[in-house]
This record gives sequence, structure tokens and C-alpha cells, in this order.
Amino acid sequence: MPVAIITGAWKGFGRALSAALAERGWDLVLDARSAGPLETTAQELRKHGTHVVALAGDVTDSGHRGALVAAARGLGGLDLLVNNAGILGAEPLVRLDSHPLDGFRAALETNVVAPLGLLQEALPLLRVAPSGAVINLSSDAAVEAYRTWGAYGATKAALDQLSAVLAEEEPDLRVWWVDPGGMRTDMLAAAKPDEDLSQMPTPDEIAPVFLRLLDDRPASGRYSVSSLVEPMPWV
Repeated sequence: MPVAIITGAWKGFGRALSAALAERGWDLVLDARSAGPLETTAQELRKHGTHVVALAGDVTDSGHRGALVAAARGLGGLDLLVNNAGILGAEPLVRLDSHPLDGFRAALETNVVAPLGLLQEALPLLRVAPSGAVINLSSDAAVEAYRTWGAYGATKAALDQLSAVLAEEEPDLRVWWVDPGGMRTDMLAAAKPDEDLSQMPTPDEIAPVFLRLLDDRPASGRYSVSSLVEPMPWV
């Protein structure tokens, strides 16, 4: 069975993508900071008959990252790494002139440094996988200028660039950095507490779209959910 590591997996998009993969028979290594809720998610996903390892911890901790990769090795290898865990840096979001620098540093550590660290741990397994792939969660804030989204957007822009360079350095892997679009998540609610999210899609509606990457294996690059829904030129 193929094996995936998914960070930030106990709720929101991480949980939704984990469920979509479990339904396909993938074995999973799941990360989140909250042990109880993570184990509850893992128990639900095990009903699909897959192996699910739940490791609570902080992705900014190198020891925890090593444990995630060791767990994947114990399941037989690693076919997919999904860097989904992320933080805003300020809740609710604020303008750059008042953004706390400590919050920005924390967002850089979680959204940029930790994915790179986990990737470095995981690369030996991904390189020998028959179809090794990396999915890094991006955002339209990485490429568009939205008021109050500057600091968070800067972290996602940095992750995009790391992804692009990784794609050049590892041509035998597939590296996809993907903008999921607006979703009805706790993170977005925390970013904009006064915003009405009722018309936005749920993570459960968005996650299956990502499976098209695994089915069609397009070239490494930046994608949006809308581009994945439309007919693809390589199909």
C-alpha cells in the first residue's frame, strides 16, 4: 500500500485529505499538536482498513519530524509528503504596521522552515519510491496583495519558491504547490472572524480534487483547485 505523511491532520483540510486517501487504501502517518483529537481522527480512518499512525507533536521540532519519517519507514516507505500544517502568525490578521514580529517569526518557522526540515528527512524515502511526490499547501495570498494578509502571504510565497527550486533539484519527483482556495476552516474563521464563510466550500469538498494530482501526475508546478477541476491539457 502507498504511504503518505500529512501534517496538520486532525481537522480541516488535513483531515479531509487523509480521509480521501484512506478511502483509497493508503496507509497514513498523521501529525497534529493535539494528541486526543488526532487519535480520534486516526481511529475513524482505520475503519477503512488502512494502517494509520498518529503522532502528536510540533512540526517545528526536529525530533518530531524525524519520528514522522521513521513511522513511514516502518510502514514500508513513503510515497507522498503533504506539508499542510500552518499558522497565521496573528489572529485575527492585522496590517503590516502592527503585525507582531514574534508572530511572524513563528509563522516562518511553521510554514517554511518546518516543511523544509521535514522534506530533508523524507527525501531519502521519496527518492526510492516508485512515484514519490510532495504537496505543499499554498495560498492565493502568496501571489496576490490582500490587506492584512501580508505576513502570512510572505510565508506562503517563500514556500512556493522552495517548492519551485525543489522541483528543479529533484526532477524524478513530482512537486506540487497548490492553492486550495477559500475554505470553511477554523483558520480562515480566525483570520477574519467577522467574515461570513457559509457560502465557501468545506475541506471535504475540496480534498477529492487533490486526488487528481495523484491520478494524472502532471508536471511539477503551482496549481489551484480551479485549474484541477477544469480539463487538463495533459489528459
